Amino acid sequence: MGDALVRVYVSGNAFDGLLTKGRLEAEGITVLLKGEIEGPYPAGPVYLWVMPEDEARAREIVRAIGSGAYATSDEDAFGSEELGRSGGGRPDERPLR
Repeated sequence: MGDALVRVYVSGNAFDGLLTKGRLEAEGITVLLKGEIEGPYPAGPVYLWVMPEDEARAREIVRAIGSGAYATSDEDAFGSEELGRSGGGRPDERPLR
């Protein structure tokens, strides 16, 4: 990555920054993350930078994340069969075996 990077995201929440970086990378965009994310208590702010040619697509993805377009449900994560076996509640409420 050169010195002609474009900032496409900033957050005071390091976890949100890492998740957004992961989504951008999953979409094939190379991302440079700057911020305080190391150690047991990551703190913001977090900045995400991309190459100029990826800026439009990256901004589109960041907007989609903000609108909930990538949101998932418990059924997406665990499948309806597994939720049915646990009484339809949240997966983290299943009895221990």
